[in-house]
Amino acid sequence: MAQARIGISGWTYKPWRGEFYPKGLRQKDELSWASRQLTSIEVNGSFYALQKPESYRAWAAATPDDFVFSVKGSRFITHMKKLAGVEQALTTFFESGVYELGPKLGPVLWQLPPNLGFDADRLSAFFDLLPRTVPATGAPLRHAMEVRHDSFKVPAFPELLRQHEIALVTADTAGKWPFFDELTADFAYARLHGSEELYVSGYDPPAIRAWAQRVRAWLGAGRDTFVYFDNDVKVRAPFDARALAAELGVGPAAQAVTS
Repeated sequence: MAQARIGISGWTYKPWRGEFYPKGLRQKDELSWASRQLTSIEVNGSFYALQKPESYRAWAAATPDDFVFSVKGSRFITHMKKLAGVEQALTTFFESGVYELGPKLGPVLWQLPPNLGFDADRLSAFFDLLPRTVPATGAPLRHAMEVRHDSFKVPAFPELLRQHEIALVTADTAGKWPFFDELTADFAYARLHGSEELYVSGYDPPAIRAWAQRVRAWLGAGRDTFVYFDNDVKVRAPFDARALAAELGVGPAAQAVTS
């Protein structure tokens, strides 16, 4: 049966302390606490810099057994190299400790910059380089792609993703970048950056219900679904994530409502 995981993008945000995180909670305990409110978190520090193997091991140890992390791919690969000539960079990224998450490793997210347009050959060459299994276990390794250039709104793009079994990210960006709602892999991936203002606006009850309806459709199509809230500026992300999880009846948020 397909499963929905609802979470947040990142977890270390100073304004969240005393709001989402209880007052007095030690910063080093924030991940442990957040992972018991939600069922998944997107690691976004890996986008800005290579993380250390011991960090990934510590994150895995701090979270419940059934918890899952998505990991955001390096901006050196996506934004600086723009996917070209990245053989060694990909090896370095995955060897930095990503696999240390073990069974808690979920999809890897590749977010392209707004100034990178659709180029089928460039994308195909990049997709061919991506690891598809975890070396130690042989477990499948999923990949998702978020794009931010209007040239991707052509039928050839989702078709290319289907050929390579890459999920097309449904990204709510308050109209700033293209919106897609198309299944291209055996799972669905959504990033909610703000309903009206990028990274700032929260999602009111009607918006939460609308997103829950979309998630149910993906689940009904047999797709595991990952949804991450990235509207962190005004401390909306964790509360909106809990609201969507409760609406869907999944995870700790749903248990809190029914208990």
